Amino acid sequence: MRAGGKPALARLLSAIESYEGHPQLISLLDEALQNPMAHVVALTGPPGVGKSTLTNAMISEYRGADKSVGVIAVDPSSQVTGGSLLGDRTRLSTDPEDQKIFVRSMAARDRLGGLSEHAIAAVILMRAVMDRVIVESVGIGQSEADVALVADSCVLCIQPGSGDSLQFMKAGIMELPDIICVTKADMGDVASRARADVEGAMSLSARRGDWKVPVLMLSALDSTGLSDLVEACDQHVVALSERGELVQQRTEQVKAWLVDQLKVQFGQHGVAVLQASGVRWEEAVKRPFAFKQETSETFADFWKSFS
Repeated sequence: MRAGGKPALARLLSAIESYEGHPQLISLLDEALQNPMAHVVALTGPPGVGKSTLTNAMISEYRGADKSVGVIAVDPSSQVTGGSLLGDRTRLSTDPEDQKIFVRSMAARDRLGGLSEHAIAAVILMRAVMDRVIVESVGIGQSEADVALVADSCVLCIQPGSGDSLQFMKAGIMELPDIICVTKADMGDVASRARADVEGAMSLSARRGDWKVPVLMLSALDSTGLSDLVEACDQHVVALSERGELVQQRTEQVKAWLVDQLKVQFGQHGVAVLQASGVRWEEAVKRPFAFKQETSETFADFWKSFS
């Protein structure tokens, strides 16, 4: 995959959706999981806050530093038809000839939290071959938090004038970010008030270890604060690495994703039965895709015995 460049990555990302459960694909995903290269940055926030514009600006910033960049742009799926527009990439002005940029649009499917199983698998593949991976989530409310399953650094984007300070104090989304950006900083006083409201809300929340969540002012329109954001993301992943927390965080993310997938398939009771059987999670998180497939087959055989 690393030697094949963009064509190989494109084929394998398509295989995630076309050959789900295939032994070779499962083996590849588990191997890619164990060989990460990229720093994964997730951008989340409400619709219209400017995530796509910010993604475009970050791509330019990373490419200017000669970093390869992979982007997963997730669009919401209709609860009526199941379809998605997949239009976020139209806002990204990337050069198709640039071999160090790869953008993939994906649907949220039935995941209200924003990231389908296929999107998470795509992040794992991109993380194994790129220097940076940007995940642009669907517009979120106050509790959707799927990006926490894949992000090394989570950036919450807040739009000036979008609500009073009480909204920022509610549990859920404010417990998620490692970095907060007040977008559209060119709006002046309204943006400054939003920043003050957010900083006040963050002073009431629990500290996340030794990392103090920065609240940045950003305007992708004129690149104000963009270098500060990129630097803050880099500082965050360095801080995690120096404290030995990056590997632990990624391991916990894999376990959380695996438990979530098992709940979707077998329900809360099924997971409880599995845990009672003495499953070794430390081994399961090293090969989660294979473990999930094997568990699915075991449960299927178990239920067949009652038919």
